[in-house]
Amino acid sequence: MQTHSVHTRRSAEAFPRTDELAWKIAEVAADPVAVEPDTEAMVINRIIDNAAVSAAAVLRRPVSVARAQALAHPAEPGAAVFGVTGGYSAEWAAWANGVAVRELDFHDTFLAADYSHPGDNIPALVAVGQHLGCTGADLIRGLATAYEIQINLTRGICLHQHKIDHVAHLGPSAAAGLGTMLNLDTETIYQAIGQALHLTTATRQSRKGLISSWKAFAPAHAGKIAIEAVDRAMRGEGSPAPIWEGEDGVIAWLLAGPEHTYQVPLPGPGEPKRAILDSYTKEHSAEYQSQAPIDLARRMRERIGDLDQIATVVLHTSHHTHVVIGTGSGDPQKFDPDASRETLDHSLPYIFAVALQDGSWHHQHSYAPERAHRPDTIELWRKISTVEDPEWTRRYHSTDPAEKAFGARAEITLKNGDVISDELAVADAHPLGAHPFTREQYVAKFHELAADVVEPAERDRFVAAAEGVSALAGGELAALNVRIEPAVLDKAPSIPAGIF
Repeated sequence: MQTHSVHTRRSAEAFPRTDELAWKIAEVAADPVAVEPDTEAMVINRIIDNAAVSAAAVLRRPVSVARAQALAHPAEPGAAVFGVTGGYSAEWAAWANGVAVRELDFHDTFLAADYSHPGDNIPALVAVGQHLGCTGADLIRGLATAYEIQINLTRGICLHQHKIDHVAHLGPSAAAGLGTMLNLDTETIYQAIGQALHLTTATRQSRKGLISSWKAFAPAHAGKIAIEAVDRAMRGEGSPAPIWEGEDGVIAWLLAGPEHTYQVPLPGPGEPKRAILDSYTKEHSAEYQSQAPIDLARRMRERIGDLDQIATVVLHTSHHTHVVIGTGSGDPQKFDPDASRETLDHSLPYIFAVALQDGSWHHQHSYAPERAHRPDTIELWRKISTVEDPEWTRRYHSTDPAEKAFGARAEITLKNGDVISDELAVADAHPLGAHPFTREQYVAKFHELAADVVEPAERDRFVAAAEGVSALAGGELAALNVRIEPAVLDKAPSIPAGIF
């Protein structure tokens, strides 16, 4: 890996374009390095994982809205909209499928200096690949690049510290991945990256306070923007530059300012793209930093016995966890039984309370209004708080995979004064966890989440297509679309007419 120092440059300064971060990323994307077998296998896992969570979300209102918008844009040959036959405009298919992937907060994650869900790259690349007749091998190469870029931007540049939403790393990564998949030259990819970044910077208010359905739409929007940016760049259009380093660029005015230098790692020439292997998926439909606490709660509940005897619960955890999904956020909505599902998904006190009571987690039942309004849940929920522990913060930021952790230590004080404590560093499904996800678990997750909406034969067909994606010829990527019977889709909420 090569580490690139990235900081603001004066307009009058001699700064070669080839030294810009956008150019360095474009060079990585244009490098025709082969994809290694373990990287390819993990790409396949994540294609299956995305289909699983999309199936579970397909009848939810935000997904239905996005699907209705996409279906208003038919195209030939077009791209597939999840569950639906026919071809549709690639950017709109990516939009609809991106919302389906993101709606339940249930797919893959990478956490470092910032947050990311690199599986958000998949809908954009699949849609363009379907429309343009790319091969399965092209798609795998493109996705290896997209994961590489988003994960390494997440390692090097912290967005949330400056209240910028993490999809600002997704626009450039999707553009870079598309560039690889389409075998574009460095110049074209460079221009697309600059446009994609410029148009995907937004504040983190989408993940603060009362969180709305835009949390699911935001990454889909970034993927759509990336497709449009690549299209314009292929037609010869340029972008603002230098986009990160300019005097009026992203670093100077949206991030740490002209005096700060970021260190961004990227593969060198000929170096394989393996960053996807450092990411991890979710066993539970909840914000990633709650994955280990859910498993911890399941483990502790038997030791506690009567949960009514709990006086207080304090979760000692990292700064990120404390301020994003814990009481360090200062969000009263995190304790509101009437809060949106998206808000409860980002409330560690709620999640820990329900996991303690139920000993399990479900993507629908655990968030149901009647579940959130249970009096005993509300009582327990409001006894739970979080505090930052410097050691958990250090482990969160560690570059050593063996000690990098996203967990917590729970100290549960009973009414009689007894204290029960335990800790868990990583979720059970994490690569270093008690039960790491392998292909078997990814396929099982798909069958479980798709069981109510996808016929068994269609589930088997999709899994076979995904596992054989590298052999799909040009024009065969439509096999990666999961078909759902119209009678099932008819159960989705009725969506009012809009502009399209």
